[in-house]
Amino acid sequence: MFLARLPMTMNGVLMTLYIVTGLGRGYGAAGLVGAGVTLGMALGAPLLGRCFDRYGLRPVVAVCGIGTTVFWIAAPHLPYAALAAVAIPGGMLSVPAGSLARQVLATLVPAAERRAAYSLDTISIEATFMIGPAMGIAAITTLSPTFTLTALGVLFGGTAFLIWLVNPPIRESMEPGASTTRPPLRSWLTGRLVATLLIAAGALFVLVGTELATLAALRANGDIGVTGLVIAVMCAASIIGGIVHGAVKKSLPQGLLMLLLALLVVPVGLADQPWWLLMLVLIPTNLVCAPTLAATTETVSRIAPPQVRGEAMGLQDASTRLGLALGSPVVGFAIDHSSPAWGFAAAGLGGLVIAAAGLLHRRTPEPAAEPVPALAEG
Repeated sequence: MFLARLPMTMNGVLMTLYIVTGLGRGYGAAGLVGAGVTLGMALGAPLLGRCFDRYGLRPVVAVCGIGTTVFWIAAPHLPYAALAAVAIPGGMLSVPAGSLARQVLATLVPAAERRAAYSLDTISIEATFMIGPAMGIAAITTLSPTFTLTALGVLFGGTAFLIWLVNPPIRESMEPGASTTRPPLRSWLTGRLVATLLIAAGALFVLVGTELATLAALRANGDIGVTGLVIAVMCAASIIGGIVHGAVKKSLPQGLLMLLLALLVVPVGLADQPWWLLMLVLIPTNLVCAPTLAATTETVSRIAPPQVRGEAMGLQDASTRLGLALGSPVVGFAIDHSSPAWGFAAAGLGGLVIAAAGLLHRRTPEPAAEPVPALAEG
């Protein structure tokens, strides 16, 4: 899954650079295609998750692997209009490596040890983001865009084939009720699960907003050359937090971790220069990053029945991509109309608003959700 995630961390920056340098379009046009791919992934994640639940791993991975390979091999040969038109279906066919990895871990790891397993998974994600984009940028600036995007397609296809070949289990065969009919949506998509998903969306809003505000602050202060170092320290802090979260016997719940993640980033803009001070004040919020993501996965896997685990993990993917899609324009608007310092505040406060909506939703429908399973069984 580490290998499967690598090309996913490259595709955004490679598509942007290809459209800007290869097609001569602006960053807005590149962002439109990137948003289409992200929207496609968000729409496709729960649908693919349901297909995993119904048909198993191999048929779905085979279709997604072929579709993604064709999309990226064809991309450098398409005009911009055609590329924008196929962005959403291309994103929908992406192999959902994140949700798939979480399903495999939920199957192979006992419930008591899943916090450590999910923490290791988030650490793996941080590692791919430290390696993947840099590899992609080095490739497209050294080699031709056509060759790089074609190679990316081959990499997508190759990792999909490896997943198909290994065919890891995604649901325990001995789980009670594992072979019965899938429960109705209303019986498991409760207020508690919706709240968990909205808190996850808020967390990703905070993370993408923090990254955007960090880049803007470094650029405004003439320190763009140290961006790689600052991002590496942020990732390292997240990894350390993930290790601690996985090692302790009892950790903080998802909601409290999300609250810390958001509150710690709000005042960062007060110390946005010099660059080394900005880097230091970003460490506390990033220490909570991996634990928040791991706690989200742990909560979803505990709430969702095993018969619909694929769809539930797909909804988690969709919620996080929703947070990403909202965070960039909202925080970008705040930066454009004020300063990078206010971007940090917008990232934290915006994430809190989304998470608060989840907590409010959790309180209202929960009492009415109890009798639904009994009615369904009858």
